Amino acid sequence: MKEGLIYEEIVSSNRTRALFIGLTILFLLLLIWRAFSVDLDALAIVFFCFFVLFLFYSINYQTLIIHLTKDQLKLTFGVFHWTVGMENIEECDLDELPLLMRYGGAGIQFMMIHKRYRASFNFLDYPRVVIRFKKSAGLVRDLSFSTRHPNEVMRLIQEAIS
Repeated sequence: MKEGLIYEEIVSSNRTRALFIGLTILFLLLLIWRAFSVDLDALAIVFFCFFVLFLFYSINYQTLIIHLTKDQLKLTFGVFHWTVGMENIEECDLDELPLLMRYGGAGIQFMMIHKRYRASFNFLDYPRVVIRFKKSAGLVRDLSFSTRHPNEVMRLIQEAIS
């Protein structure tokens, strides 16, 4: 991927990491409390599932890696990645979302925005760039991602698609 690389950024968020670690610890403590006070029941299993989920989030969503070449954009978030060819990008803009959608979660999310299904690779702390596809990737028609340098990323994508 280093060949032809025109932009690379590694984005992380201590705030998001602290949120996920805090939720992991909370559900671990609730699990321990429930297991010792009532034994293993349905609620203990629910606490266990949330503990495992947030443990995975704590490990997987530590860094978002953005690789941009003249031919493609690749986002890597832990074990998940998304690659889109420049020939499939119609346009890119700063991602402006309603407040609830903007702060509704971190990690990888899927949501409907303006009647278009969107995948979002995001942290809570940073602005996002959204790219619109010429041809959808399954149901996904837009992809947004957090970056510390949205104007530079948008400029480079615009240059690559023109």
